Amino acid sequence: MRIDAYEDPGTPDRRGGWRYLGWLVRRQWPRCLAGAVLASVWMVLLAATPYLMARAVDHGLEPGDMGALAGWTGAMVAVGGVNAWLGVLRHRTMTKVRMDANFRTVKVVVGHATRLGATLRGQVGTGEVVTIGVGDVQTISTSLTAVGPGVGAIVAYAAVGGLMLSVSTRLALVVLLGVPVLGVLLGPLMGRLQGREAEYRERQSVLTARIGDLAGGLRVLNGLGGKGLVADAFHRDSGRLREQGYRVGAVTSWIQALGVGLPMLFLALVTWLGARQAAQGHISVGELVSVYGYVVALGWPVAFLIEMGHQLSRGVVAARRVVAFLRLEPAPDEGTRDAPAEPSVLHDPASGVRVLPGRLTALVTSHPSDATAVLDRLARYSPSDATWGDIPLTDIPLPQIRTRILVADPEADLFAGTLSTVVGAQEMPSRGAGNCATSHNAPADAEPPPGADEPARLTAALHAAAAEDIVRALPEGLETQVAAQGRDLSGGQRQRIRLARALLTDPEVLLAAEPTSALDAHTEATVADRLKHARQGRTTVLAATSPLLLARADVVHHLVDGKVAATGTHRELLDTEPEYRALVARDAEGATTAEGAEEGEPAR
Repeated sequence: MRIDAYEDPGTPDRRGGWRYLGWLVRRQWPRCLAGAVLASVWMVLLAATPYLMARAVDHGLEPGDMGALAGWTGAMVAVGGVNAWLGVLRHRTMTKVRMDANFRTVKVVVGHATRLGATLRGQVGTGEVVTIGVGDVQTISTSLTAVGPGVGAIVAYAAVGGLMLSVSTRLALVVLLGVPVLGVLLGPLMGRLQGREAEYRERQSVLTARIGDLAGGLRVLNGLGGKGLVADAFHRDSGRLREQGYRVGAVTSWIQALGVGLPMLFLALVTWLGARQAAQGHISVGELVSVYGYVVALGWPVAFLIEMGHQLSRGVVAARRVVAFLRLEPAPDEGTRDAPAEPSVLHDPASGVRVLPGRLTALVTSHPSDATAVLDRLARYSPSDATWGDIPLTDIPLPQIRTRILVADPEADLFAGTLSTVVGAQEMPSRGAGNCATSHNAPADAEPPPGADEPARLTAALHAAAAEDIVRALPEGLETQVAAQGRDLSGGQRQRIRLARALLTDPEVLLAAEPTSALDAHTEATVADRLKHARQGRTTVLAATSPLLLARADVVHHLVDGKVAATGTHRELLDTEPEYRALVARDAEGATTAEGAEEGEPAR
């Protein structure tokens, strides 16, 4: 059975950590069964070697029968060869079991994150998701060793107990009662480990989120002089996490110490009892040899049983965290009415903004958050009474909205890859953390618009965003590798790449927030001209205060305190609205001062 990293992972059992682990086993039960059988045979054959050795001593060496000695010796060699082969198969099978559990958990977590969409960031922190993906997934997959060596250890332990019954009932009882005694002694520590591990994971996720925030805002902190303050807070939090890690390590060290020491005492007791019985003549020399061999062979299953308990204790903690994440629900989508068949007016009653179809509309406000809130309501990323045509957006199924309305976020994620992949491979007209052009997740059933000639469409999108010079400046053009978040590009280059990616989707309605804020005046003017041409006949809404963009808009809404105060063309508002004129003139002065800034900013 091969591992297909792209197959449907199935529907996970979200009723608890143990049930989730059981689901992972059921999803690959033939492989898990093969691992359990191979591990069981492998460990039983480890115990068979002392049995064969006892026969070689009693029937060959002691009576001087060289033929019998050679026969039993040959049997031991054959069993050893078979067992070595079984050990290889067991290891390969259990590696596949672990990898399947790893891939399957990653897929269900990523798939659920996609289904959560824009609600993800409001329900769980980034650090929590990263901790699940980096640590918990590995812990869960490792815990599945219980289905192989763990089951094999139980079978081998019972088999050794049965073999020792033929030697001495007393010795067999000591062997069979030894593991329950170990479980009683180690059980409380396993429970304590689960509690400490859960608390450690929680603290780790919080600290991971803070690391991400620091990495993204380090320049701002330097500028504000707050780097030292944040560094002190991080130092305190990391110190608490370290202390919690010490507590987890203390419990783990006791488990491992007792896991090594108690079996040795137990096995020493069995050896001592066997030696006494041999000295008293109750068992033969060969049987004494076999008892010692059984004791040595028991080391493997006892060690695996203790390791199984340890890994399961950690695995169920990680599985509970995954289950808690999978229980998160996306925002309810109760829409039953189809979206308008033809381009229609978008209306936001909260602000009074009306977006006419096929027009380039601009939103101007001194508070950018007000314009962003309007865009979110028009795209149904926040609850509102917004309508599309005469239909409330809340009555339209979300996939239909995501297919036709795109919000282009100025801080959208850029994933590592070739430039052509960054711009075009993740093409999807929706807003998502995993999306090429946006910062919120989209439903999995949102489909991109069809395109006949992808290279031509990519070239046209780059042209519309005035990004051809970026391609020419890179050593391998579109095939140049770009770092995650475009760290090796300048701010203006990243903004144009994001705009090109949004234009490539060619949505029916494009809502963009400050798409040219990082560009110099010359490049911004070029983008403004090309954007208007590229979106001719399509509905476009820009939240901006740049006069270069506003001059090309068909309709401009001036917002004051989040509501429309005036509507008209850019020229009309300049002539009739002093507050608008002051706001735009201030932005025009800023653009003049910043001219050439992008060209002067190096591409790191």
